[in-house]
Amino acid sequence: MHQHQTSSCGAARGSLLTVGLILAVITPSHAPAQLKPAAKPVASGPALTPELQKVRAALDKYKDPITAVHDGYLSTLGCVEYPKGGGEGSMKYVAGGMGVHFLNGPLIGPNLDPAKPQVLIYEMDGDRLKLVAAEWFVPVEAAGKTVPKIFGQELGGPMAGHKPVMPDGLVHYDLHVWLWKNNPAGVFSPTNPAVSCPKGAYSFSEDAPKMLMPKGKRMK
Repeated sequence: MHQHQTSSCGAARGSLLTVGLILAVITPSHAPAQLKPAAKPVASGPALTPELQKVRAALDKYKDPITAVHDGYLSTLGCVEYPKGGGEGSMKYVAGGMGVHFLNGPLIGPNLDPAKPQVLIYEMDGDRLKLVAAEWFVPVEAAGKTVPKIFGQELGGPMAGHKPVMPDGLVHYDLHVWLWKNNPAGVFSPTNPAVSCPKGAYSFSEDAPKMLMPKGKRMK
């Protein structure tokens, strides 16, 4: 009797094992997929040409604004944005911000050097300044009759000065290059829709600067 019961229990266990194996084969295994953590989005910077990647690498040291000050870049204090963009008679800015400009006066002149932008641009990030762009800047007096060019791009302008951080009479050409922050409007767009200025005494919502014509030319 005992031997018969042992045989029956062994047969039952064998049957259960067989059923379990069959179910494991025919049943889709969803549990492991559900337990996998969602892939984290990978942060990416702006898409840059190899030339601009080299420029960014050379200027990365200015992520520390103190280093920028030591090298002669002085803050203009104001955070500037252009919420209405630019219309007729003004620079065709996309609605957006620029940020805080740090200007290096001794670098201003007729020649443009990829490693020496005349302006560095920082975004307000809480109580810190975050480097987002560089700007190559040439006054019309220094440019003469030729529109300055760098990175295969003509500088925008000539235009009046950016109020309130510079006087209207500082007519100039400039080119912004968003080396560290994505710009939906493009790497060379003067303004960035993803940049805004915090509310405060030194934040300014301005109209786009007036577009001026070089001497001897007339507006079409």
